[in-house]
Amino acid sequence: MKLNKLSFFILIPLLIMSCSGGGSGGGSSTPAATLTSIAITPVNPSIGKGATQQFIATGTYSDNSTKIITTSVTWSSSDTNVATIGSISGLATSLAEGTTTITASSGSVSGFTTLTILPPTITSIAVTPANPSIDRGATQQFIATGTYSDNTTQVITASVTWSSSAPSVATISTSGLAASNAAGATTITALSGSIFGSTILTVRALSNDNVLAVAVNGGLNGNYVNGPFVSVTICSPGTSTCKTINNILLDTGASGLRIFKSLLTDIPLTQVASGAGSLANCINYVDGSAEWGSVQIADIIMGNEAAINVPIQVIDDTFGTSLSQIQSLCGNPDTTPLVTGFNGILGAGLFKQDCGPDCVSASSKGMYYSCRGSVCSPTTVPLSNQVQNPVSLLPVDNNGVIVQLPSIPLGGAASVDGKLFLGIDTRLNNPSSGAIMYPADPTYGEFITVFNGSTYRDSFIDSGSNGLFFNAGSPTDLITCWGWYCNDPTLSLSATTKGYTGSPSGVVSFQIGDASALLSSSNPNLVFIELGGTYTSFDWGLPFFLGRNVYVGIEGKTSSLGTGPYWAY
Repeated sequence: MKLNKLSFFILIPLLIMSCSGGGSGGGSSTPAATLTSIAITPVNPSIGKGATQQFIATGTYSDNSTKIITTSVTWSSSDTNVATIGSISGLATSLAEGTTTITASSGSVSGFTTLTILPPTITSIAVTPANPSIDRGATQQFIATGTYSDNTTQVITASVTWSSSAPSVATISTSGLAASNAAGATTITALSGSIFGSTILTVRALSNDNVLAVAVNGGLNGNYVNGPFVSVTICSPGTSTCKTINNILLDTGASGLRIFKSLLTDIPLTQVASGAGSLANCINYVDGSAEWGSVQIADIIMGNEAAINVPIQVIDDTFGTSLSQIQSLCGNPDTTPLVTGFNGILGAGLFKQDCGPDCVSASSKGMYYSCRGSVCSPTTVPLSNQVQNPVSLLPVDNNGVIVQLPSIPLGGAASVDGKLFLGIDTRLNNPSSGAIMYPADPTYGEFITVFNGSTYRDSFIDSGSNGLFFNAGSPTDLITCWGWYCNDPTLSLSATTKGYTGSPSGVVSFQIGDASALLSSSNPNLVFIELGGTYTSFDWGLPFFLGRNVYVGIEGKTSSLGTGPYWAY
């Protein structure tokens, strides 16, 4: 298109206006921040020969900002005979003892630090032999071998610190020689500085290590009738500080070990916590007696077998609160061994804990309390913190017990000696051949007894009861006197026992004599097969055990008889 002069001059101002940008946003750009210094970390480290060290480079810029620049600097070592370093990675590898300067450079800016190479350091320890097994009474020499930062190895047995997690099972000397004490398992550890190695030492039981002597002999005061007593060793957990306590009542009708506090003053135990307080336990028995005290952790040796870290009850009628509150919570708990006639109770019954799931979900059972200050309040307790049946925690013979007592004549005996076998069908000395298994209720451990036309679905077998206690029913020839049966001449009776589901079924014959004559102070005997008394159900107490083997199968544990809980005889 042809333009005239007028049009040309009009267009020029428009073009000039367009080029001016029409605003004030123009100006010069900000210069980029420049690197002013480099810091290397860690500062002046020391490592063992053969080890590596990762360095980090941090740059500081002219605007005071910082940035990790490890991979964008150039790394160097002043003495590559002492240590080399990856030029990009910043990873130094030590070669010889000495010092070298580590430099990180970027352009004209550099940072420096000193790396010192020391003699080789231990990086790991191997303990050999690995996981050995030995017989009780034997020893085992362990060897500690250290691997160093330069990949060399060296025997360091004499320079490490040796320890055993369960000295009640085995102790270990400063030279690495382990000496076994009881059947069980313990962790053997060799420690040097913060580096350690470990292995498991298993101590096998000898042929009769699972046997405890049972004495029915009058107990602590010499006048306890029909009381079976055993000895148990209590150890401060994780130590070899132990004490053997005798005159402990064997009770198959309960679960858990209970020892009077006065017997444990020289054996430090670990208190079980309950929230911000301390855990206390109450157990009530059918005869109206009770035990109150704290729950504490102990290692326990029965026979020559160890159960480790077992919650037990330390009987103490002064624990946690006032006597009046204890009595309101737990009745009238026993006070001293001299009053009860025993130093403690070994509950070797059907269950793993003295309460079980009921006390996990509810505090209304009245068995566990959290004591803080001078107040004890009902509480729930996880299974692991409840008072435990220590038999169930043994390494091998843990599925139940067998109580074996000899028969005695009518009229009694001054004492009898028997045996408590740990485990059922776990070794040659505890077979179950010939026994009939009667399943017990999985909640309460009861089974069925039928006597004199009445059926008792809540009957039980209890070595801790010193007589046969039952309801005579009607009609009956049984004569009562002060809660006992006093028949002269002695009556021969029988009852039918059944599993809690109704089978199997078997007849048990027994006899009831004159308790007034048997318990007379003029009678020197303390063991009676014909002693009985009144009760609302049927309690097969100690006379039932005389002359037979009685098997107590722990819940969830299996033998050739079946899976517990069960009674067998």
